[in-house]
Amino acid sequence: MTQNRWDDAYTRQARKEKWLARSVYKLQEIDRKYKLIRKGDRLLDLGCYPGSWSQYGIRKIGPQGELVGVDLALPEGLVYPNFRFIQGDVLTIRTEWLAREIGPRNLVMSDLAPQTTGIRLTDVSRSMLLSKKAAEIARALLKEKGYFVCKVFEGEDMVFFRSDISKDFRQVRAIRPKATRKGSKEIYLVGLEFVKRGI
Repeated sequence: MTQNRWDDAYTRQARKEKWLARSVYKLQEIDRKYKLIRKGDRLLDLGCYPGSWSQYGIRKIGPQGELVGVDLALPEGLVYPNFRFIQGDVLTIRTEWLAREIGPRNLVMSDLAPQTTGIRLTDVSRSMLLSKKAAEIARALLKEKGYFVCKVFEGEDMVFFRSDISKDFRQVRAIRPKATRKGSKEIYLVGLEFVKRGI
């Protein structure tokens, strides 16, 4: 029997600990380092399928908190009274509608990934579109001193994107979690303490 190349130690650990995906360990590491999620927080998970980030967030915020997930596909097994799923394409969802619909958030997190083509320039470009949309949503929904976590691909575009979002946060850090697969170009930008600007 051939071994599944995706079945690594993190995948096996996630199965054992009943997480919906191995990607939970990326968020867990980021959260432990920057203390992003607290009891009672209101979170938004963009690109929430397969659900491990939402699952982790719900455990951290407790019953007094609330989490909204947005994706094209509903994560299986996420049945919590304080979890709401909005089915839709993040790129076409209207930011103003979302802000009115769910209200302010303490954390906006995005593990969004495009359908990859194998053509690096195309994939990076598609990923950056998702990152920019996530940042637009974060600017509209974050509370003062809120946090933003966003997956991006390393490269020149990432440098410009980081510079752009740095205007809205006290600081922006880059982290490559240990659970990131070898050879992956992904990195996570973490916006710390959102600064709300008057119009």
